[in-house]
Amino acid sequence: MVRVVSEKLSWRQALAWRMRRHHLVEPARDAVTVASTLCGLHAQVMSSAELSLWARTDTLPRNALADALWERRTLVKLWAARGTLHILPSSELGLWLAALGTQTKFGNVGNAKIDKLVDVISAALDDKVLTRTELASAAERISGDPAHAEWIGSSWGSYLKAASFRGKICFAKGDGTQVRFAAPDTWLREPIRRPPAQDALREITRKFLAAYAPATPEDLTRWWLGPPVPTRGHKLIAALGKDAVEVDVEGHRAWVLASDLADIRAAAAPGTACLLPAFDPWVIGMSRRPPLLDPRHRDEVFRKQGWISPVLVVNGRIAGVWRHEGTGDRVSVELRPFGRLPAWAGRRLRARAEQVRDFLAGAQDRL
Repeated sequence: MVRVVSEKLSWRQALAWRMRRHHLVEPARDAVTVASTLCGLHAQVMSSAELSLWARTDTLPRNALADALWERRTLVKLWAARGTLHILPSSELGLWLAALGTQTKFGNVGNAKIDKLVDVISAALDDKVLTRTELASAAERISGDPAHAEWIGSSWGSYLKAASFRGKICFAKGDGTQVRFAAPDTWLREPIRRPPAQDALREITRKFLAAYAPATPEDLTRWWLGPPVPTRGHKLIAALGKDAVEVDVEGHRAWVLASDLADIRAAAAPGTACLLPAFDPWVIGMSRRPPLLDPRHRDEVFRKQGWISPVLVVNGRIAGVWRHEGTGDRVSVELRPFGRLPAWAGRRLRARAEQVRDFLAGAQDRL
């Protein structure tokens, strides 16, 4: 039997609503609000995280992200969704850890070798802040196993991800060019409260749909786990029960929160053109199908080795890519639209490029 979807939406409505949710129409007031709304800022490249925040705020000082991370500690950096580095609100860390604890990737569940390593990392970071080299040395000293030092010293940090999922390690303020690590329990200034795991998974699913709907189960699992496993996404959405509804977006079946449906129907195109940096959450969390991105240009955005390009966005659709070169006060920004842009969008993007250039020129050595 063919299931009939009664709710029909347009991409124009969906993208207009989503741009507002992403603070790309009306700016947010603080860094924590942005990180919470977007389900975290991607932090593999810290300058991109800073630009993702800056694109969604107008009045925050340029050191706002660094201040929230290292001084006030209202944000925390660690490995999270997909095992990639994220910046999350400290007040929500318990929620994320409860959900991440269910993931089996990176030996997080049922791996005795990883269990031992996590215990060693936890002991090494007990009320301490250590560089990676110091952490590796401490782990070898505690366990007597040189392999632990080798695993911790790995450049990709893969062996640290299970410790992150379990809430045993996060990033602390760096020491010059060296990263440093701490235990979240002692680094953060408020207690970490974890809800039951299944409650946490439902809340993470709600948060994702509240920012990235209309979304498919494949979109959800790609964002949460990596390469999509459709059955996992179906189970996560099904767990929401009547809180989620299936819609038809110009022939594309997807899901939205029932509580957001009226707002999506009422949404109007905002006439917004913006520049978003590499690894921006808008791109990472979106469906990779038309009309958000012309398939002819997919490889220019989703590049080899997991690199995601900086993009031009016009009313929610990816209309090109951009790049910058130089350092200090000699930064240049080059726009590469995929085709002819509306005149109003071209003017706004060129003006925004000048603002980005000025921002990058003053952005050295803050993070």
